[in-house]
Amino acid sequence: MAITSILNRLPPPSIASGTTAAQDRYFDLKTRVHGKLLGVLNMDALKAVSRDRLRGEVRSVLEKMLQEDRLPISMTERNRLVEEILDEVFGLGPLEPLLKDPTISDILVNTCKNVYIERHGKLVETGIRFQSDKHLTHIIEKIVSSMGRRIDESVPLVDARLPDGSRVNAIIPPLAVDGPSLSIRRFGRKLLTNDELLEKQTLAPFMLEFLGKCIEARFNIVISGGTGSGKTTFLNCLSRFIPPEERVVTIEDTAELQLQLENVIRMETRPPNIEGKGTITQRQLLMTALRMRPDRILLGEARGGEALDMLQAMGTGVEGSMTTVHANSPADAFSRLETMVMMAKLDLPSRFIRQQMASVIHIVVQTARLSDGRRKVTHIAEVLGLSDLDILVQDIFVFQRSGVEADGTVRGTFRATGAQPRCLERMRLAGLQVSPGLFEQSLSV
Repeated sequence: MAITSILNRLPPPSIASGTTAAQDRYFDLKTRVHGKLLGVLNMDALKAVSRDRLRGEVRSVLEKMLQEDRLPISMTERNRLVEEILDEVFGLGPLEPLLKDPTISDILVNTCKNVYIERHGKLVETGIRFQSDKHLTHIIEKIVSSMGRRIDESVPLVDARLPDGSRVNAIIPPLAVDGPSLSIRRFGRKLLTNDELLEKQTLAPFMLEFLGKCIEARFNIVISGGTGSGKTTFLNCLSRFIPPEERVVTIEDTAELQLQLENVIRMETRPPNIEGKGTITQRQLLMTALRMRPDRILLGEARGGEALDMLQAMGTGVEGSMTTVHANSPADAFSRLETMVMMAKLDLPSRFIRQQMASVIHIVVQTARLSDGRRKVTHIAEVLGLSDLDILVQDIFVFQRSGVEADGTVRGTFRATGAQPRCLERMRLAGLQVSPGLFEQSLSV
């Protein structure tokens, strides 16, 4: 495990308010403490040393240097300096404090100069800096190498996953023109329960009840929405309605789903190796999944030609399957799926593709992130069939916005459209009772 130069965060207030020379002295101090640390502990010993022991060594070296240079640094600043060095050795440098904060959902690094975070749906700048692009590149390499991957000029774009399940995307020059960029999508250590979804007013109780019945009745469901709209989180919550005795197979590019089920097989795609070989795609995993006797297949996100195989699976016995797709509305979801099916390059006619989608997809759930940062289920729609070349979609429940409060909070009403779903008969045949009054309710939030 190599140690690189210490991160270049904003200096402590007593130093930041000084001249550039004072800032340089601060960074020089960190670099020299780092160098002396290497003299105290050799590289082999460092791998086996504990964080507590290393903290003592760092503090000892720092105290000696402060006495020699007679630098006025407070105890708070000394503790911070020690923690920064420890973060470099054991963790991901300046990103460590952010990764320890459970309220942060996204960490976005735009070169070494800017680090943004998303907290409670809002994007803010942190003020954290890296010392240089080289330092940021080292942190990226540290993340990627821990997953058995590599990133360099020949492979300048990588998707990976941290041990806690967070999704990482990194891109470096020459593809990144201004310098390395890093994006970390984090997932809460504590999974949201359905009750918490209702408390957060992500949807209304009558909407969740209807979706639960749809899953019990083995309807095929597509969850669509924009980036960061909560599609994966919502799919996790809906999976709680799956009967525990059923066998579920999940397929993802980067494993994000955290199903609270026992009988689950999780599969993840594999990128090409250094020689450009060994790729395992979602299509290949989907075909493998069909040989595993699944009761349901959950495709984390349809991105390409695997959409066709998913439709085939839904129509040939694996009912009750679910997937997510990037789209702005239920109608757009079908356009996206059609485009992805065409990526399978089988020259299928458009009418056949749309007929397949209209016959096997039963419910479309639309999620959105509002301007106040909150996630909402904005549409629950039923697929009625095909008319000419148009897929007919009927909204069952919608979120109707009514305005914005002075503090920026979006107000609106979850309401039933009054339309009676045609799928009620299928629910009845499955032994599920749904009250007609469910489709007359509303809830203002």
